[in-house]
Amino acid sequence: MRMSFRSLLFLILMSLFLQDLSGSDLYLDPVGAQGKLVIVGGGEVPRQALGQFVQWSGGSAAKIVVVTTASADAGTVKQNRFKQPWSDLDIESVSLLHAHSKEQANSEEITAQVQQATGVWFVGGSQQRIIDVYVGTKFESELNQLLKRGGVIGGTSAGAAMQSKVAIVGGKRRASLDTGFDLLPGVIIDQHFTQRDRLQRLSTSARKLGTHVGLGIDEATALLIDRRFMKVVGEGNVTTILPAGRREQLQLHEYPADAMIDLTSLRRIVRDSQLPAFPPAKAAEPMVEKGTLMIVGGGRMPIELVKEFIETAGGEDAHIVVLPTSMPDPLPKDYGKRMFEAGGAKNVTVLTQRTRSDVESSEVLEALKTADGVWFGGGRQWRFVDAYEHTAAYPLLHQVLARGGIIGGSSAGASIQGDYLARANPLGNTDIMAPGYEKGFGFLPGSAIDQHFKQRNRFKDMTSLVNRYPQLLGIGIDEGTALVVKKGIGQVKGDGSVHFYDRRRPVVEGEKDYLTIEAGQAFNLVERKSVE
Repeated sequence: MRMSFRSLLFLILMSLFLQDLSGSDLYLDPVGAQGKLVIVGGGEVPRQALGQFVQWSGGSAAKIVVVTTASADAGTVKQNRFKQPWSDLDIESVSLLHAHSKEQANSEEITAQVQQATGVWFVGGSQQRIIDVYVGTKFESELNQLLKRGGVIGGTSAGAAMQSKVAIVGGKRRASLDTGFDLLPGVIIDQHFTQRDRLQRLSTSARKLGTHVGLGIDEATALLIDRRFMKVVGEGNVTTILPAGRREQLQLHEYPADAMIDLTSLRRIVRDSQLPAFPPAKAAEPMVEKGTLMIVGGGRMPIELVKEFIETAGGEDAHIVVLPTSMPDPLPKDYGKRMFEAGGAKNVTVLTQRTRSDVESSEVLEALKTADGVWFGGGRQWRFVDAYEHTAAYPLLHQVLARGGIIGGSSAGASIQGDYLARANPLGNTDIMAPGYEKGFGFLPGSAIDQHFKQRNRFKDMTSLVNRYPQLLGIGIDEGTALVVKKGIGQVKGDGSVHFYDRRRPVVEGEKDYLTIEAGQAFNLVERKSVE
C-alpha cells in the first residue's frame, strides 16, 4: 500500500518529536535570565519596582537610558516627559534613546549609549515599533552584554512584552506572535492583563506554542527578576499559564504582591507535561539489583558508617567521588574529603562543577567512570537535579551501581536517591512535594525519601505524599541514621530509626500509618515487612 505524502510527513515529524523527548534536548538550563530584569504590566509603575530598578542600576551612580521608541512621541519634543519619573531620584544621569531604523540601531552612536549604561528602560506603546527597529541589531547584542556585566533591563507595557523571545503584538482580536529580545527564556508575556481581559489572548498563545510559560501581568504590577527567582510587587497579580502538553489543558495560577515564583520550576512543569505521567501508576519495586546504597538522614555521620562505605567501595584504595553540589556557591573544594580520609580512604575526588559544560567535561566524566563509590552531600537536593539531569554524566552515576559500587549521601544526598524527589522546592524546604522538581535520581526505584525525619517532625508530610502517590514506598530517616540497601533488604544502622509508609496496607484510624524499624534491624523493601 502506498503511503500518502501527508502520512509520511506526519511519521517523520513524530519520529523527530519522540527523538527529542528521549534525548539530551530535554536538558533545561536552570539559570533563567542572564541577569536582572524589571517587567511592569503597564499603568502606574510601582514605586518598589522603580526603586529596585535604580538600586540594581547602581543607586546614586546609576546611568539610565530610557528607550522611547515604542511611544508615538518618540523623537519629538514630547518624549522629554519620559524623564519625569526619574527626576526626583538621586541618580547620576538619565538620557533618552530613539533610533529611527535598524541601520541607526547598529550605529556606534546608539550602541555607545547602551555600553555606558547601567540600566536600560523601555517605555510603553507599540511593541511592533521596537521589533521593527531593534531586534537582530547590535543594540540588542549590547542589551545582553549589559546583563552580563551586572546591569539591569526594565520596561512597562510594550517594554514588558518585548523581554521574551516570543512577543505578542496587535490587538485583542487580531493578536499575533513576533520576535522579542529573549531576555527571559521560556516565557511569553502579556501586559494590562486583567484590565484588558487578555486571559484568552495569552492562553491561546501559550497553547499554540506548547513549550512556553505564559506570564500575565496586571497594571500597576511588576515582576522583579534576578535570574530564575521572581518577586511580584504592586497592586495587582501575576498570572501564570502552563500548557499541559499532550493532555491539552492549561494550568492557571495567580500570584499576589510579595509572592515569590521560581521560573525554572514552571519551565520544568511545562517540559515534563509532554512526557509520560510521573510517578507512573504502577511504580517499580524498591530493589537495588547490583551495588549498595547508603542513605543517611542528615546530622551526625557516625565514623562506623564512613568506614563501612569505604570498605563496601573496595577498601582504602577505592576511588571515592564526593559531590557537594547541593550546597550554595562557593562550593568548598575539600568538602567530604577529610571525612573519608579520617575513615581510611586514600583516593578521594571532590567534584564542584555545576554547569552543563563543566559537568560534561572530560575531568568529571573520567572521575565518574572510575568511581567505586559516589557520595552526595547535604544542602538542597534541587541543585543536584539542575547540575546532572539530562547530561552525559547522569548515566555514569547509575553505572557505579551497575558495576557493583556504592552510592551514598546524607540529608539532600539521601532524598536524591529516591525515585520521587521529596522536599525539592527551590523556594524553600517546607513543601514535601514540589511540581517541576519531583523526579529524583531513582537509585532506589519506587520510593520517596525524606530526612531529618523525627528531629523535624516530618511524619505528616510523608503521610500527605503517600496519600497522593500510594504506589510509592515512603521512607523517613532520622538524623545520624542510615538505611543500607542491598537487593531488596534495607539494614538500619546508626543512632535512630527509619519509618516506612506502605499504602498497600489499609490505614487504621487512630493508629500510626507507618512502621518504625530501629537501628540493628532490617526491612524487606519489596515485601514491605520487617526481617526477623
